[in-house]
Formats: sequence, structure tokens, C-alpha cells
Amino acid sequence: MEKTGRKPVVLSDDQISELGTLSAVLNTVQLADYFGMSHVTFKALRDRDEKVSFAYKNGKAKAIATIGGNLISQANDGNVSAQIFYLKTQAGWKESD
Repeated sequence: MEKTGRKPVVLSDDQISELGTLSAVLNTVQLADYFGMSHVTFKALRDRDEKVSFAYKNGKAKAIATIGGNLISQANDGNVSAQIFYLKTQAGWKESD
């Protein structure tokens, strides 16, 4: 008996490259909308396609590295807000009474 149902969604190499760029600024629901699929389908696509998963994770990681680097530069340049934010999020500092 032949299986029936929808064919799995596949992204082209150009779309995968675009995904890597867009993942820096869009969340998974927004990415799914952008590519015309549900967020459940997008998650399934990431789970089964290593190239898609890598592009998504790599795009996020590059953006975090860039912004994190900028934050550290600002903290090193004396930006007290950046210093406090960094220490609260990375060193476990918290305000006490």
C-alpha cells in the first residue's frame, strides 16, 4: 500500500542561506511565516535537515557574538549600564537590599 499525504517541505540552498541571515533577527514563528509554513512544520524541518538546523543556529550564534562583542566593548569603554548588564547576566550579580 502506498503512503499518501503531504510531501515534506524542503528549502533550496538559497533559502537556507537566507534563513541563516534572517535567524539573527526573526524568531522561529516569524521565520516560519516568512517561508510560508507553520512553526510546527518549521521545527520539523530543522529537526530533519542538518543544513537547515546549522544555518538557523549559526545565524543566531553570529548575531549573539556580534552584539556580545559590542556590549563588551561598550563596557570596557566605561559604559556603566553595559557593565551592570554584563555582570548581572554573565556573572550572576544581583541587586540586594
